[in-house]
Amino acid sequence: MNAAISDVERTMQELLARYGARFPALPGALPVYEVLAYHLGWRDERMQPASGVSGKRFRPALCTAIASAVCGDAARAVGIAAAIELLHNFTLIHDDIQDRSRLRRHRPTIWALWGDAQAINAGDALFVLSQIAALEAAQALEPSRGAELVRRFNETALLIVEGQVLDLSFEQRPEVSVNEYLTMIERKTAALIAYSAWAGALVAGAPAEVAARLERFGRALGLGFQIRDDYLGVWGDPAVTGKPRGDDLRQRKKSLPIVLVLERAAASDRAWLLDLWRRRTELSAEEVAAVIELLERYAVRTALQEAVERFHGEALAELEALSLTPEGVASLQGLVAGLPVREA
Repeated sequence: MNAAISDVERTMQELLARYGARFPALPGALPVYEVLAYHLGWRDERMQPASGVSGKRFRPALCTAIASAVCGDAARAVGIAAAIELLHNFTLIHDDIQDRSRLRRHRPTIWALWGDAQAINAGDALFVLSQIAALEAAQALEPSRGAELVRRFNETALLIVEGQVLDLSFEQRPEVSVNEYLTMIERKTAALIAYSAWAGALVAGAPAEVAARLERFGRALGLGFQIRDDYLGVWGDPAVTGKPRGDDLRQRKKSLPIVLVLERAAASDRAWLLDLWRRRTELSAEEVAAVIELLERYAVRTALQEAVERFHGEALAELEALSLTPEGVASLQGLVAGLPVREA
């Protein structure tokens, strides 16, 4: 699998280099393709080569692992896995602008370094590059399967946008139900992980029913993945996550910890928290600490851990129902084994 991810990385780098070579080197022009290389972890702030800050690359790893489990050839999925990772990083650039997040992977975000307008341009460029990568991946397939690969890729991009619209809309509401929250993350996060699994199966030649079951596997995995992210947004170690402790609380996000505590809390605690969330400024360190204490009092941390384990159990049940090779199943199980307890 390391070889497949290296091929994904090389595919993305070659795509950026191809279009970067035609960009006019005019005085004062932002070198947008180098900015994208910075975001993807290949360059530092001085645009010098960098390594070790590329993120988890979980989605392309899942896509190529699925292809390997289905047909024994992870290389078949390299092209679409690259498109998936580029699409994912497009969403991160725009999310950072909308959330006003100054750090990602321990480094300044694009908007924090070059401003909102150029960060939007960079995100837009990365979205288009993801489309080009998906189209090139589709060319290796029989035409109808290639068309389906690209159509579903675009539908997944729409689902992600829908999820972000819901997420931002929830900030304007006093309360959100657990079901509404799950509807949002099923789009914002789980949709691309589900697509990663489905696309890996499709390019490997899996029958439709096998690809559909692997898509359900990815969906359950994605729900658990986002809930673990919500956990880390409150209790994560800044030295590992690259973000301040309690960052989601500081920004007054209605992530699952807040949704759950509002369902569980006594009237006086609910009133205090709702009043805090109505403010238009970031929470202070003292207020963040007080909210964390409230979450602990109502056992929200335990509830999140149980939800993550439940969704990962559902994912593994879908996997075990398939007639994949033992080696393929073991590889996928190994890939997802650490997700319920990951720290970044």
